[in-house]
Amino acid sequence: MKTPIFTGAATAIVTPFRENKIDFDKMEELIELQYKGGVSAIIVCGTTGESATQPITEHEELVDFCVRKTAGRMKIVAGVGSNDTMTSVRLAESAKASGADGILMVTPYYNKTSQRGLVQHFTTVADRVDIPMILYNIPGRTGIGITAETYKILSQHPNINGTKEASGDFSLFSRTRALCGDDLFFWSGNDDNTIPMMSMGALGVISVASNIIPQVVSDICRFCLNGDLKAATALYFKYADLFEKLFIEVNPIPIKTAMNLLGMDVGNLRLPLCEMAPENLEKLKKSLVSAGLELK
Repeated sequence: MKTPIFTGAATAIVTPFRENKIDFDKMEELIELQYKGGVSAIIVCGTTGESATQPITEHEELVDFCVRKTAGRMKIVAGVGSNDTMTSVRLAESAKASGADGILMVTPYYNKTSQRGLVQHFTTVADRVDIPMILYNIPGRTGIGITAETYKILSQHPNINGTKEASGDFSLFSRTRALCGDDLFFWSGNDDNTIPMMSMGALGVISVASNIIPQVVSDICRFCLNGDLKAATALYFKYADLFEKLFIEVNPIPIKTAMNLLGMDVGNLRLPLCEMAPENLEKLKKSLVSAGLELK
């Protein structure tokens, strides 16, 4: 029987830069903030971490650093997604060698492939590297989604642990849950879908908002896991506008901007990501203040 890599809140953590290089001192501060906020896991080198602009050597160095600095206090899941299967194999091998608890693997983008190709892509990595894998379904970014039938096939692999479902398709989610049962665990890939998905059996969320409000997101998940949806919903509504404004532009532009506005000093974005439009920046500032967060 499979055991989930984590339950509750996981943070899709940003990568702090200083003069366009990783600021490892700041990264250590962010890790400690997450630990104190009750987060169960950190997702390193994912979309929010700007993995698309990270060379392989930098990617490997960052995963290794995070594993060492968490020292087993939280789970570390390394993003290894690529539209080149063998690149994903290399990143997965490196993540395992560093001691990561699992890997996160997005569907291949641009070249996209077929459902049959998706099965071969994911199972090639799962066959070659003995580490728990979380699939990542976000067709709005990649141009291809995982069907319920494909999920069923993939769920039979012992190393495929679960999926980060960010399609926003609740019909797909419910059908896949029914097909896969306990062979595949689910985590919400969107902060605003956390409660409805957890009410239907998801085990938590891989969150962007928890970069700045880790305790809030952790508490929402804890309430859901304990069956207290009323408390979870009440807490969510206090921050609903902020959850929305953190996606007013493409992630991770708003979250990294918010962190800098809050004095967390996580540095620049790497092109092609750029600064927020002035009108959106003002909306984000207003939302942060309304949520009770202090601008620096």
